[in-house]
Amino acid sequence: MSSEAAIEIDGLRKSYGHFEAVRGLSLRVEEGEIFAFLGPNGAGKTTTVEILEGFRKRDGGDVRVLGIDPEHADRAWRARIGIVLQEGRAQAELSVRETLVLWAAYYPHPRPVEETIALAGLEEKADDRVARLSGGQRRRLDVALALIGDPDLVFLDEPTTGFDPVARRAAWKVIAGLRDLGKTVFLTTHYLDEAQELADRVAIIKAGEIIVEGPPDALGAGSSQTEVLFVAPAGVALGELPVSEPLDVVDGRVRLRTPSPTRALAALCGWADERGIELERLEVTRPSLEDVYLELVDATEPSAP
Repeated sequence: MSSEAAIEIDGLRKSYGHFEAVRGLSLRVEEGEIFAFLGPNGAGKTTTVEILEGFRKRDGGDVRVLGIDPEHADRAWRARIGIVLQEGRAQAELSVRETLVLWAAYYPHPRPVEETIALAGLEEKADDRVARLSGGQRRRLDVALALIGDPDLVFLDEPTTGFDPVARRAAWKVIAGLRDLGKTVFLTTHYLDEAQELADRVAIIKAGEIIVEGPPDALGAGSSQTEVLFVAPAGVALGELPVSEPLDVVDGRVRLRTPSPTRALAALCGWADERGIELERLEVTRPSLEDVYLELVDATEPSAP
C-alpha cells in the first residue's frame, strides 16, 4: 500500500458474531480532500470509521491512516487526528476560551487558541460559558476542539445534525475552510445536500460494501434518472418521437428519463431540425447526489452495530 494517501483501506472486514458488517471494503482518501462517507443506518459506516480512528479492531484487511495502522498507533499519531463526534465533550462551566486552553495543553504542537476561536467563528462567544451556547455554537466549539491540536486529518460525524438552515450554512463555511488549510476531512452525514456542497469525492456504502464512489457531480452521469424535458410539438403524438425510452408528461412537458442524454438529445434535436420544429422549454436535468443515493440504497437494510 502507498503511504501518500491520508487513508488507505484494502479488503477491510469486520463481523459481529455471524453478521458481517464490513465485507472486503477498499477505499482511498487523498491528502487535502473532503471525503464524504454515506450510507443508511446499519450499512457499516460507524464500524468503518471507528476502525479508522483506532477505536475498534478489524477482522481482516489492511488499513493505513496517515501511513500508520490505527491498531498499533501511538500518542504522536493520535495528536495528528481530530475527531468531531455527534455529541460534544466540552465542560459546561468553562468558557469557550478556557475550554480551548485546557485542550491545547494535551497536544505537543497546538494551534494558537485565538486563531482557533476565529477559525470556528466564535470570536463573539469566546468568554461565554459553554452552557450558554446555542446548539450551533456548541457544534462550532466541537470543531474548534478537533482543530486545536492542528491535526492533519479530521473526522466529522454528522457535524450539522439539528442545525437550522442558517447555522448549517455557517458550519459548511467552516468545514470548507479546512480544505484551504490543507487538512483532510472524512465526513459522515445523512444530509445529501451537505455532501454535495462540501465533498470533493463521496462513497456510498450498502450492506458493508462500497457500491459507488466518485465526485458528487459525476455519480449521476449514468443514472437512469437523467431527465430531458420539453413541450410536445403541436400535432405530434408521443409515439412519433425518435426515442426508445418510455415517455410521460409532467406539468405540460414531455419527460424522458435516459442513461444516455447526449444520444437522446442528438436524436430529438436532429428530428426536430429536419421538420423545422422548435422544442420549447427544452431542459436537461442531471440527477442530484440525493437522487443517485435514493436510487442505489434500499432503506430497509438490516441493522448493524
